[in-house]
Amino acid sequence: MRSRFNIRLNLFFFSAFAIFTVIIVRLAILQFVEGPDLSKQEMLLRVRDVPMQPMRGDILSAEGVRLAYSTPVQTLYLTLQQSNYHPATESGKGNYKQAVELARQLKLAFDTYGAADKTLTEQDIIDSMDLSFRMNGGFVPRRIKVGLTPEEVAYFLERKSEFPGIDIVEESVRHYDKDRVAVQAIGYLKKYKSTTDLGSYEAIRESQGKDPALQYTEEEFVGFDGLELFYQNELRGKNGSKSVSINPRNMVDGVTDLTPPEKGYDLHTTINKEVQLAAQQAILDQIHWVHTNPVSGKVHPYAQTGYAVAMEVDTGNVVVMASIPDYDTNLWPTGNMTNEQFSKIQENYRNGTISPFSSGRSGHHFESTVLLGSTIKPLSVLIGLKEGLFKTSDYYTDRGIAYFGKNNSARVRNSGNRAYGKIDPSMAILHSSNAFMVDMVGERLYNKYKSKGIKIWDEYMKEFGLGTLTGIDLPGEYMGTLEYNAESETALSRLAYASFGQQGKYTAMQLAQYTATLANRGKRREPHLVNKITNADGKVVRQFEPKVLNEAKFNEAYWDEVISGMKTEVSAFTNFPYDFARKTGTSEQDYRGERMENGVFIAFAPRVNPKLAVAVVIPEGGFGAWSAAPVARKIFDAYDQEYGLDGIPKKSLQQQDGKHE
Repeated sequence: MRSRFNIRLNLFFFSAFAIFTVIIVRLAILQFVEGPDLSKQEMLLRVRDVPMQPMRGDILSAEGVRLAYSTPVQTLYLTLQQSNYHPATESGKGNYKQAVELARQLKLAFDTYGAADKTLTEQDIIDSMDLSFRMNGGFVPRRIKVGLTPEEVAYFLERKSEFPGIDIVEESVRHYDKDRVAVQAIGYLKKYKSTTDLGSYEAIRESQGKDPALQYTEEEFVGFDGLELFYQNELRGKNGSKSVSINPRNMVDGVTDLTPPEKGYDLHTTINKEVQLAAQQAILDQIHWVHTNPVSGKVHPYAQTGYAVAMEVDTGNVVVMASIPDYDTNLWPTGNMTNEQFSKIQENYRNGTISPFSSGRSGHHFESTVLLGSTIKPLSVLIGLKEGLFKTSDYYTDRGIAYFGKNNSARVRNSGNRAYGKIDPSMAILHSSNAFMVDMVGERLYNKYKSKGIKIWDEYMKEFGLGTLTGIDLPGEYMGTLEYNAESETALSRLAYASFGQQGKYTAMQLAQYTATLANRGKRREPHLVNKITNADGKVVRQFEPKVLNEAKFNEAYWDEVISGMKTEVSAFTNFPYDFARKTGTSEQDYRGERMENGVFIAFAPRVNPKLAVAVVIPEGGFGAWSAAPVARKIFDAYDQEYGLDGIPKKSLQQQDGKHE
């Protein structure tokens, strides 16, 4: 019995010895083998990378004028030195009192050495300190004041010991051309924390933290519309970083490393400042003109908006994108503006050439997308020829009215009830015959396909950029309102009205692409506002080449017939030195039982080897030949000066003549 007890006792002591031996060996391994690695991991857990925002790239006009650019400013940051500032606690009460005293000293320095227009209250400074850590952890520096004067910078640098936690950091502030060049197309900036409802930033939010160089801070400014938004990734650049050691209280305990930020890329746009400003002024002048001069027998005081796009036929370069009224983009310097300021621009800060939403409103609240009216007729005739509904040699007797529907109960008249007699397809375009379009296109297309004719019509529209995205490099493009798809009317009625431009509302950008596709004889080119992207050293990192999205195939004889009909007399083009193709339009829109007229005009020049396509829309402006065409003439003239519709810039010839005198 005693022998068994001794055996068990020996086993116990042996097991205890073995266990203690394993523990001692493991402790030795931890200390001498794994110790250095664990120390490094501990250090990493106590280091935070604080992003340093990069300088945003510039946006330049075609001539190299800076339309949007950033300038360096000195910003005062404060890194909190304590972990508790809650005045309700014993430990936080003293810390809070010190913070208030620091705010008082900062305000005194700002008032003494700062700019008079950048004053801060003591409460503003305390709010910026974020003493309750609601916005950031204790180690994240707080931005206290942007745009320090040289005197302020010198004052704080000389007294760093008196202001613990204070840093002066060089940042940037965004500026926009004071001439207000294509402001809605260029866009504006707001703080990143305001982008939660902006879908463009969903991918960025999902990838936060994966690449420190691309990590966004809630307070940084980012693109919110236009090119600023579309090319956000290219313009932004890459973060620098300041690696700071963090103590157990989550407070900063020294700087360990500094990586400088990389400046964003520069965008070189296709917008020509001189041509753009000419277009903007032309729209303003024309709106004023129709207020005081009769068009179609009456003045048009409710015309308050206007839109124009000019697109190069062979490149897709958008030279003009004008949305009037516009506004001063510099109203967004801090990402916000006063309620009074916003109330003045809330209906025109969006781009009305690509979207009907918040793009300005005419007197009766009409949007920028309007029915095309007679500008659709060149395409309508092309469809009729391609579908074999008539031939180029066929004639139609125009009696000024067309009947359709059950028992011919529906009817459409020509403008002014004019009857043109015997006309061919080309003359139908020239005289803008509604009757021809209804009888020869709308009704015959229905007879051929019945209700499927709607789908056929829609396919042709999209081939020319109507009712589909144009591909412009801007966010928020609108596809148009396709009323011919609504089933509230019969298929015959929809096709009849669509044939002369009363069943589809499109943007000025879509109209310009449609016009350029006519000029290209079926090749629909992708429009773009950016020609190339360069880095800070001026090296090209991306070059945009012309791109054909699709090609609508038509017999050359059909093109000749249609384009020969685009020659309506337009007084605004008297003495225009080029033969050019054009089509006026006057789309009608009802407002509480009253019929309103929107002015629409499309043209490309020259007729042979066309260079530029232009589309202009003046909602509630009256007959397009009088309201919209004069704007197009001024755009063509300005383009001719800068580039030459024949390839020879007229301003260069004038400069040469001046040298010879």
